[in-house]
Amino acid sequence: MDIIADSSVWFEYFKRKDPYYKEVQTYLNILSIKIIDPIIGEILQGALNQNEINFIREHIQFVPKINIKNLFEKAGEYSFENKLVSKGIGLIDACLIYTTIETNSLLWTLDKRIINFLDKKYLYD
Repeated sequence: MDIIADSSVWFEYFKRKDPYYKEVQTYLNILSIKIIDPIIGEILQGALNQNEINFIREHIQFVPKINIKNLFEKAGEYSFENKLVSKGIGLIDACLIYTTIETNSLLWTLDKRIINFLDKKYLYD
């Protein structure tokens, strides 16, 4: 089963913090960890300088992407139907949740709001 890592996990990975670094590295080696464009955007947004942008781009290019046509629209509708905004879950996280369910993947996140919302069968632990 594929694992989609949230930006919270990627931030820990890029800081080389364990257990995140070792686990992500293991899944990268077997190509079972995936990413979506909105998460790449979040990771880049969190960069402190151009050197970090370059480092992130250099490393993230090798992570397989999941592409869903009209993802923001579908996630927005999913968010509306499930009242995610009232649960403190924004559109990027809705994209993560929608993609996880749509692809029958596991979501690896440190975000408590997502963890409390998403069915446990979709959560990586």
